[in-house]
Amino acid sequence: MLLSTIIFLPLFGCLVLFFTPKTEINFIRNFSLFWSLLILNVCVILLFFFDPASTHFQFLETNSWFSSININIVLGIDGLSLIMILLTAFLIPVCILLCWNKSLTNQAKEYSIAFLGLEAILFCVFSSLDLMLFYILFEAVLIPMYLIIGFYGSRERRIRSSYMLFLYTLISSIIMFVSILFIFFNYGTTDYLILRTVEFEPLSEKLCWLAFFLSFAVKMPLVPFHIWLPEAHCEAPTSGSVILAGILLKLGGYGFLRYSVGLFPDASAFFTPFIFVISILGIVYASITTIQQVDLKKIIAYSSVGHMGVVTIGIFSSASQSILGSVFLMVSHGIVSGALFLCIGLLYERHHTRIIKYYSGLLTTMPLFSTFFTLFTMANIGLPGTSSFIGEFLIIAGCLLTNSWGAFFSASGMVLGAAYSLWLLNRILFGNIKKFSIQEYHDLTRIEFYYLFPYGLLTVIFGLFPEILINYIYIV
Repeated sequence: MLLSTIIFLPLFGCLVLFFTPKTEINFIRNFSLFWSLLILNVCVILLFFFDPASTHFQFLETNSWFSSININIVLGIDGLSLIMILLTAFLIPVCILLCWNKSLTNQAKEYSIAFLGLEAILFCVFSSLDLMLFYILFEAVLIPMYLIIGFYGSRERRIRSSYMLFLYTLISSIIMFVSILFIFFNYGTTDYLILRTVEFEPLSEKLCWLAFFLSFAVKMPLVPFHIWLPEAHCEAPTSGSVILAGILLKLGGYGFLRYSVGLFPDASAFFTPFIFVISILGIVYASITTIQQVDLKKIIAYSSVGHMGVVTIGIFSSASQSILGSVFLMVSHGIVSGALFLCIGLLYERHHTRIIKYYSGLLTTMPLFSTFFTLFTMANIGLPGTSSFIGEFLIIAGCLLTNSWGAFFSASGMVLGAAYSLWLLNRILFGNIKKFSIQEYHDLTRIEFYYLFPYGLLTVIFGLFPEILINYIYIV
């Protein structure tokens, strides 16, 4: 019942907010923040009851759904699911805290409902052990994200970017749905635990793998399925970019690990050279494209494409170290990229532009902000002592055992990442002070410090004490 409780807590919060008058701004803000922090604490309790030494799914729950055709609601988690649930629970309070922004005062109710609803859906996705239920929830994520970008986006193109997000992911997932129906009609069930024991025919397994791959590749996204991501990031509000980079991109990596590798191991091995080629192209292409960008959000968005290419190499390298590193890097990327989008959002609120040429000399006018921004930029590079270094090191070490070219190009991603990250850091923090920076000078406020500090703390803790996270990374 613990998983059901965690899933229904955000829904109960949505229900309370739904019946709250829109004019009760203070109550909406305080309740939303309190409730999201309560959910985070309950998820931490889940961590204490979880047995990291177990090799089975835990907290299993089975409820009748379409029992006449053998489709049920099956919930359960392993180490991978637990980490993704905790990452989601960590990010949502920060996103809700951003609704305290004056520009969202009149929309606080709908804004909070959208994020709490998204949290409930994500909890379901990461704990679902039925293919049909997973597909429905995997697509349901699009609804709150469509509303968050379309209603609270920062520019006039936000509706277009919402449609791009919706159409790209929906069309690709329809093919996965056809594959799920094929599995159901041929094997009589969509229960993940049962399907793991099924031996698929070679051709059927490869076709199903391709169908699942297309859906997860768009969500991750891998080149050339990445076109929607920079557009969505640029038009989304800061909170939308944080949750998009922090957890929604991880749905692709989670799907690869849980379903592509978990259900179709032979097909995964067969298509590994293909995965390596597009991942390597993605790393090089994204890094070179990042250097050419002038919009701060696009720089972080394209860097995410490169990092996800490294994650995919680790997932399909078949070495346990690389798979471990991929999960670690996904968590680190969720923290670091989310923090970078928060920093860019702070600059945009002050100066109403994201064009990099308008910023210079912020080290003098915003020293506290500059400290955080430097830390997260170094983590984005993979500097030793930060969380990203652990993930990238494990991926490269594992790839050296199975594919030296994969290791070489994964390492090249770190080098290219250093090029554009240090260029960005130098342009923003150093150089001559811009006139408008002095006129509108003020460093981090108390609330801004409160939601940046946990990101910085986790970045350093996971970098210095990686066993805290590694001990729980076990994929059944």
